[in-house]
Amino acid sequence: MNNTDYIFGIRAVIEAIKAGKDIDKVLIKKDFTGELAVELFQVLKEYSIVTQRVPLEKINRITRKNHQGVLAFLSPITYSELDNVIPELFEQGKTPFILVLDGLTDVRNFGAIARTCECAGVDAIVIPEKNSVSVNGDAIKTSAGALLHIPVVRAKNLNKAIKQLKESGYTVVGATEKATENYTKFDYTVPTAIVMGAEDTGISIENIRECDYLAAIPLLGKINSLNVSVAAGVLIYEVVRQRLGKDL
Repeated sequence: MNNTDYIFGIRAVIEAIKAGKDIDKVLIKKDFTGELAVELFQVLKEYSIVTQRVPLEKINRITRKNHQGVLAFLSPITYSELDNVIPELFEQGKTPFILVLDGLTDVRNFGAIARTCECAGVDAIVIPEKNSVSVNGDAIKTSAGALLHIPVVRAKNLNKAIKQLKESGYTVVGATEKATENYTKFDYTVPTAIVMGAEDTGISIENIRECDYLAAIPLLGKINSLNVSVAAGVLIYEVVRQRLGKDL
């Protein structure tokens, strides 16, 4: 990891946040206390920065310098806001296509999905702020740089983000093996948001309830699920197929 990927030290992290640096997440040692700790936590809360309490050894493995038990990873991109993405796409005259990733945690899958999204002209990717992958150096490398070219929204509340998409005229389709309808049965030539679930648990129950439709990819072998990046590719290119067909 390059030194430019992170900032360490209590005051340095506080000032970086206040200066508007894009912070991916902040690691804080478990027994972190003191006057500066109070100030740091106030800033973290004010700017809604993702934090993680970790053993001191984890921070020491990243740097042995005087980190004071605090280390912030810098984000290589500036995350987009859904409030801006939605109107911008309509203003551009597009039929928007957004991919929502519910709790994806494998950075390699994330990178592969982002690469497919960029190649297929997906307009934006939405991920949750917590318990999810984020855009870091590994993700960008795995995506072959695609994550530098496609807007990524990090939603504080993914369920509210899905509701916002519905209220803005998007048809929301959830991809799940529990569905009974084949994924090709739906109309993707309208503003569309496809929701893909986590590798192990799929789409959360609360987010499934917000989907307008649930779509399944036929599985004809003995294994009962596809890798999420492969499944995303299948759904994404069905959207492309329908939209190209409409324009012919």
